[in-house]
Amino acid sequence: MALNLDVIGKKMDSVAFRYNEDTVILYALGIGAGVDELDFVYERNLKVFPTFAVVPLMPVLFPFFSAAGLNLYAVLHGEQKIILHRPIPPSGALYTAATCESIYDKGEKGAVVNIGLETRDDAGALLFENKTVIVDRSAGNFGGDRGPKGEKIDPPEGVDPDFRVEQKIPRDQAALYRLSGDKNPLHIDPVFAKKAGFDRPILHGLCSFGYVGRAILRGLGLGDPGRLRSYGVRFMNVVYPEDTLITEGWKLGPGRFIIRTTNQAGKTVLGNGLVEVDG
Repeated sequence: MALNLDVIGKKMDSVAFRYNEDTVILYALGIGAGVDELDFVYERNLKVFPTFAVVPLMPVLFPFFSAAGLNLYAVLHGEQKIILHRPIPPSGALYTAATCESIYDKGEKGAVVNIGLETRDDAGALLFENKTVIVDRSAGNFGGDRGPKGEKIDPPEGVDPDFRVEQKIPRDQAALYRLSGDKNPLHIDPVFAKKAGFDRPILHGLCSFGYVGRAILRGLGLGDPGRLRSYGVRFMNVVYPEDTLITEGWKLGPGRFIIRTTNQAGKTVLGNGLVEVDG
């Protein structure tokens, strides 16, 4: 399927996502929460992880992939950012509309697709935004604009982090996380994974995103998840089930932190991270 550049600048129809407390709890379990984080996995006084903001994307992104002519075997998640305007209710209906902001030609590295998404409630109030970068490794060299160089956000050299959190990914975590809506077979099917160029199924980028979101809340002592204003990262390397994620944060200024996550081998898997919090 050829890349369809006509999607650039077009806003897709809003897609409804209806959910309840079980949906919220299943997501929390999918990003590794358990009874030590009871407010997120028990319906009494249930709180919603801010990274739940990525869940309504799936019914929007897969139709977008088709409309844009992206190759599912060659697609990787490049970057993800959430911007939170209001707390996410534990049940209800959310309405998400996507706009393709740009598609850049990175030659042999593929095509980089920038998507902006807005999610509103029944009353039309903006709850949160997502900024999603998708890379189609097969779609470069189409003669398009190469685009700007990406912003580089690195921790200060020689400075100890303000927090450090380790998380071990269970072997079956991808099988659980996919029940939150990301059914890409890359994360469950060994045959598909090999066709996509991997030895075995990889963990969802958005599952890693959620794990790191939990690490940020813990590392910053944010008992109130509503204090998180924005959180964005670049997916630098693949995460597999059974990997260990080590997330570190450095204070950049009032309410702003640089985030970097490495694996057990010291390889950066989520980088270029920036978090903004209230207070």
